[in-house]
Amino acid sequence: MSDRPPLPPFTAETAAQKVQAAEDAWNSRDPQRVSLAYTEDSVWRNRDTFLTGRAEIVAFLTAKWERELDYALRKSLWAFTDDRIAVRFQYEWHDAAGQWWRSYGNENWEFDPHGLMRRREASIDDVPITVAERRITGPRTPGEPEIPLR
Repeated sequence: MSDRPPLPPFTAETAAQKVQAAEDAWNSRDPQRVSLAYTEDSVWRNRDTFLTGRAEIVAFLTAKWERELDYALRKSLWAFTDDRIAVRFQYEWHDAAGQWWRSYGNENWEFDPHGLMRRREASIDDVPITVAERRITGPRTPGEPEIPLR
């Protein structure tokens, strides 16, 4: 098994790096790439969906990004301990009918000693928005300030 730095125990700096790496991966909208950050038997709760393992994660993310078009995400470190990180996030997307949405959420992550996420719990709420209300239009640009999570 190969390591996926940064590794626990986390510091404020390495926890922030882990959060940014997750944001970058999810903004790729590549289910295979994203799945590699998780253990083979990773356990997820995403809203009301429960998943176990990389194959289920890939299938879930594939369906998600077929439904959530032009998805763009921002994550923010909330708290951390030796092997756990909590984040707040927002992402924007539109459905096939053209309605834009902003999704607000919190995630709790637990890592194994190799830096792979073995548990992810996500609570997410969706709010319809207009095109004029959009704040997130793509991956984070270098030096982009953090978006206030209202």
